[in-house]
Amino acid sequence: MKKIILMTMMLVCGMTMTMAQKPAQIKFEKTTHNFGSFSEKEPKVTCTFTYTNVGEQPLVINQAIASCGCTVPEYTKAPVQPGEKGQVKVTYNGAGKFPGHFKKSITIRTNGTVEMTRLYIEGDMTEAK
Repeated sequence: MKKIILMTMMLVCGMTMTMAQKPAQIKFEKTTHNFGSFSEKEPKVTCTFTYTNVGEQPLVINQAIASCGCTVPEYTKAPVQPGEKGQVKVTYNGAGKFPGHFKKSITIRTNGTVEMTRLYIEGDMTEAK
C-alpha cells in the first residue's frame, strides 16, 4: 500500500513540475518597420525582424503569412531554444505597383503562449524619373 501511495505522489509531483514550466513565448525587438522613401527604379526592399524566445520551451514558427503577394516573409525554421534569437526576413517587391504609400502586415503563428503576432512594414515608393 505504501508503494502505491509513494508512486502516486511521485507521479503527481512530476506532472506538476512539467506543467509549471513556462511554455515558449515570442518577443520581437520591434513589430513595425518603415522603409521611408525609395525609388520605383529599385522596387525591392528588405528588412529583418529579430525575436527572442523568452519562454522555457522551444519556440517554433508554424506559419508566416503576408497580407499581399508582393510581400514575402522568410523565417527561422528550426526550433528556437529558450533565450535564443531567431529572425523573420521580409521582402517587399513594388514592381508593377503604383507609386505612393503602402502598409502591409505579416501574421506570425507560433506554438507559444501568444499564438499570433502581426508585423507591419510600410514605406513610400516614389515615381521613377
